[in-house]
Amino acid sequence: MGRLGLAYLVFLAIWIAMQIFAPQGGWAFAARLGSWIGVAFTGTWLIVRLLRLAARQAIWRLRNRLLVTYLFIAVVPILLVAALAGLGGYSLVSQLAVYLVTSELDRRIESIAAFTDSVVHTDPASRPNAMQRTLDLTYREHYPGIEILLREAGHEIRYPEEATIPAPLPGWQAAKGVMVRNGMFYLWSYARTPSGDVTVTVPLTSEFLGELVPNLGRVDVGESPSNPGGVAAEARKIAAGRPLPRAKSRFDPDVLWLATLPTDDWNHPGNAGEGLFIAVQSRVSAVLGAVFNRSADRYQSTLTNLLILDVVVFVAVEIISLLIGVGMTRTITGAVHRLYEGTQRVIAGDFTHRIEVTGHDQLAELSHSFNRMTENMERLLVVAKEKERLESEIEIAREVQDQLFPREVPQLGTLRLTGVCQPARLVSGDYYDYENVGENQVALAIADVAGKGISAALLMAGLQSSLRTQLQDAAEAAGVATDGHRYANLSTSRLVSNLNRQLYATTSPEKYATFFLGVYNEAASTFTYTNAGHLPPLLVRDGVAEPLDVNGTVVGAFPFAPYEESQVVLQPGDLLVCYTDGVTEPENEYGEMFGEQRLRELLARNADRPEQELIAMVLDAVRHWTASEELQDDMTLLLARRVAAATRHPEGETADSSLAAKL
Repeated sequence: MGRLGLAYLVFLAIWIAMQIFAPQGGWAFAARLGSWIGVAFTGTWLIVRLLRLAARQAIWRLRNRLLVTYLFIAVVPILLVAALAGLGGYSLVSQLAVYLVTSELDRRIESIAAFTDSVVHTDPASRPNAMQRTLDLTYREHYPGIEILLREAGHEIRYPEEATIPAPLPGWQAAKGVMVRNGMFYLWSYARTPSGDVTVTVPLTSEFLGELVPNLGRVDVGESPSNPGGVAAEARKIAAGRPLPRAKSRFDPDVLWLATLPTDDWNHPGNAGEGLFIAVQSRVSAVLGAVFNRSADRYQSTLTNLLILDVVVFVAVEIISLLIGVGMTRTITGAVHRLYEGTQRVIAGDFTHRIEVTGHDQLAELSHSFNRMTENMERLLVVAKEKERLESEIEIAREVQDQLFPREVPQLGTLRLTGVCQPARLVSGDYYDYENVGENQVALAIADVAGKGISAALLMAGLQSSLRTQLQDAAEAAGVATDGHRYANLSTSRLVSNLNRQLYATTSPEKYATFFLGVYNEAASTFTYTNAGHLPPLLVRDGVAEPLDVNGTVVGAFPFAPYEESQVVLQPGDLLVCYTDGVTEPENEYGEMFGEQRLRELLARNADRPEQELIAMVLDAVRHWTASEELQDDMTLLLARRVAAATRHPEGETADSSLAAKL
């Protein structure tokens, strides 16, 4: 019960004590009320917790859980379908009853309108006799209370003679439908003749409405109340007291529905509204009897027989389904119970246990899979140990790769170098390097090997080894002495061409890398470079970041690809930023890349900051853009700043390594 149960017991004890010992009234009443509220609140919450606990315990077994599942999958939907079918059937029968009445009412209105139209088109001299003859033969029997007013050249003729229908007000045009006059509702039709008009009215009496659809039930009309809630009450009121068909069975309920009709106001010509509603109260059997007249068609009973047959088939299918479901449930629960026992044996370390397999279904296959799992468990343990060994070797490969990056920063009087590489995985395919070539020259390189992981790292190692060999051979060929007292400009295009041919010859065709190589000559302050398909480095000068040239395609893909070289003079304060696509191509949650433009703007605004701080700002900006600490690609940055005078790096010879450790 925990603290909640303890609180309940405390409130209960206080309440009992107050009931026994506390006096009546005053503070004692407030204390009783507070303790009672505490008992009610804690008791209710405790009951809810106990019910939840009981429910969890009850459905812990798979059999009980399946029963609950069947309840929600089968029983509840069937009840909902039955409720929906009942509601839909009630609505359909109600609407059908109203439709039968309103459609018959419309037919009567059209009949009156046809009579009026025939009077209008009859010769004026023959109109009285024609009206009398048609009225006696057709309309007097089916339209009780019908009254006709014919006005011709100032004379009025009424049928019957005792008719009290008043003359219509001026302003009426040809009309037909329902009309209200002095609180009474009528069917009416009005039409003009060349020298007068014809008006026909039929009162909407109970007898007339009851004969519209014989044996349907109670039908009456009323004036629509202003509030919608009063319509149903008024409908019940006006329908009460009239005969209703007898129920055929207990499943034959009465239905009541309403319909509003457009109504003309006798005293306001041309003013129509919905002032009349018809209430129809009937039974399901009466409505269906009016629609399906068995006496007229002996095949109408087929629908009833089909309905009974459907019910019988439905019950039979439900019983068969129940039996099949119980049998399948026992099969499922038995197999799961055997699997549960087997897992307990495996947890205890018994890998020799085998569970019994019956049948040829998916559960049987699952049991076979469990047996195969126990057979292979020891093999999986061996695989796990092998995986640990491989991970250890990958860690060693990462440590070896870290050693390939430059450990010492070349000490030049006018150039300060800083570099960092953050791999997306344990090992990286990005590469940067710088190497002294004599006393007054330094070579800078950055590359991005296609792919990731160990294969990219191996190609990166080969690229680093080949570059350093090419630098040494080129320096010796150019006459750079080992003591560093003499120098000569190196050809970066020739170095990249040699590197391209060597990589093409020693790697598979799908292996290649983007590569940038530059040589800084301190004596002349010139920077000569060749860009082999790499992202153009940015030269930040006077607050503006401009990209350098691209002089050729990637290395390692084509053996005789041509490469050119470009040269730029570095001025004091210039900042050269080399980077890989892991900086500009990471995407945010909307699929938008960080982009070169954002990098250029960031570098232009903060070019005067220290190199370590600037690198940290760039990396933080990329992480903030992606909103994730996990890198999407290797990120590598190499910064070279031209200074006015000899300046020792503030972090010493291993500043870049310490920066990488911090980042």
